Amino acid sequence: MEAVLLPIVQKINAYLSDYILIVLLIGVGLFYTIRTKFVQVRCFGEGMKQAFGNLSLKGGKQKSGMSSFQALATAIAAQVGTGNIVGASGAILTGGPGAIFWMWVIAFLGMATIYAEATLAIKTREEDANGNIHGGPIYYIKKAFKGGFGKFLAVFFAIATTLALGFMGAMVQSNSIGSTSETAFGIPSWVMGVALVAICAIVFLGGVQRLASVTEKIVPVMAGLFLIGGLVVLGVRVKYIPETFAMIFKYAFQPTAIIGGGIGYALKTAISQGAKRGLFSNEAGMGSTPHAHAQANVSHPHKQGVAAMIGVFIDTFVVLTLNALVIISTLYTADGPLHECGAVATAGIAKANLAQRAFGSAFGTLFGNAEFGMQFGNIFVAICLFFFAFSTILSWNMFGKVNAQYLFGKKNPKLCLAVYNVIALVFVFLGTLASNDLVWELTDAFNYLMVIPNALALFALSGMVVASFKSRKENAERLSPQ
Repeated sequence: MEAVLLPIVQKINAYLSDYILIVLLIGVGLFYTIRTKFVQVRCFGEGMKQAFGNLSLKGGKQKSGMSSFQALATAIAAQVGTGNIVGASGAILTGGPGAIFWMWVIAFLGMATIYAEATLAIKTREEDANGNIHGGPIYYIKKAFKGGFGKFLAVFFAIATTLALGFMGAMVQSNSIGSTSETAFGIPSWVMGVALVAICAIVFLGGVQRLASVTEKIVPVMAGLFLIGGLVVLGVRVKYIPETFAMIFKYAFQPTAIIGGGIGYALKTAISQGAKRGLFSNEAGMGSTPHAHAQANVSHPHKQGVAAMIGVFIDTFVVLTLNALVIISTLYTADGPLHECGAVATAGIAKANLAQRAFGSAFGTLFGNAEFGMQFGNIFVAICLFFFAFSTILSWNMFGKVNAQYLFGKKNPKLCLAVYNVIALVFVFLGTLASNDLVWELTDAFNYLMVIPNALALFALSGMVVASFKSRKENAERLSPQ
């Protein structure tokens, strides 16, 4: 079955990522950048203040929903995952260092996109009789398109999201945890799977409030840990930093030197790798993080919109860029094993272990012991990847849950949630047992398919977003900040 389906899904993914995805992501991002007159630049400082102005790792239990920072932390938990380590590694191996430049472009435009997503999530959310908040793309998709077409798009999005994030996405994340833990610590993957299922079950069953409590604590810790480790490596490789940035910009526009083939093919490869890996990393335009932002208790949609932009900034311009700089400055510079061999990996180097090789090599130089450095690098990346992937599993579970309830939970929501959580936990465990190329490809496919109805709704509801953006100052005086 896999032998038959895998090449078919790969061809579909290639078409989606090389053409449709690029057009939609760049198109929506440019559209909102222009319509909001560069909101990601004009309101960046406001976003930082909204995100961290009243930072607390104990936001407390909300009457309903989450605090603004808890919603942002839940979104960042989803964004900062294997895409930042494994995804960036794959983009560099396939598209060359220049792919990182295109990731930056996608992320810059994505900041405007995610502003629109978060704004619409707040404006179209609903509250049930028990005070629970329900929000996300399915609600603004139905707002954008009335009648049968809107219902079709909402159901299409809900199915893709439940499969991509709630089930197969969890499997992909747990697979990364199991494989890196086995490499670094010698712990059998299935043992890690049992432990991971137990921990996830505790959080899953606690609902939105328990998820918010966990993510607001784990996200700053995991980001800080990776930041410290990455800066140490860059300190060791500091003399190669100018060469590293030069390669990123050079191979963004002259990719044939490192990818090979004609200029058209090489440029398409670099851009498509940046686009699709950028999507998997920061998720702007995919429609996943609006589920978290819809829960935010804010006085005006604009407030959560600017906070959401900071999530993309942290994910791509801080975490992913730091990982990319470590890899390129260690492996692609003059003394590195991939110098001038580009996407043709040498023996033993692949996207799954590229970051571990890079960190291990630098730590070996730092400690004066190559073997110890490689072991330390494996452990460091395994710990960071555990936090990244674990937090992503938690957030993606919530996003899938919203859509599963929409599809199947109208008559008996409790039974729906129980069945959903059991299936999700099974996928978490299965992911630690074996890697399945078809599952990875299907996860990518459904991620890409999520973009289509979400992007259509974003285009259709631009008037609502712009009206909210323009009313931000009018509301600032009469509405107390939260």
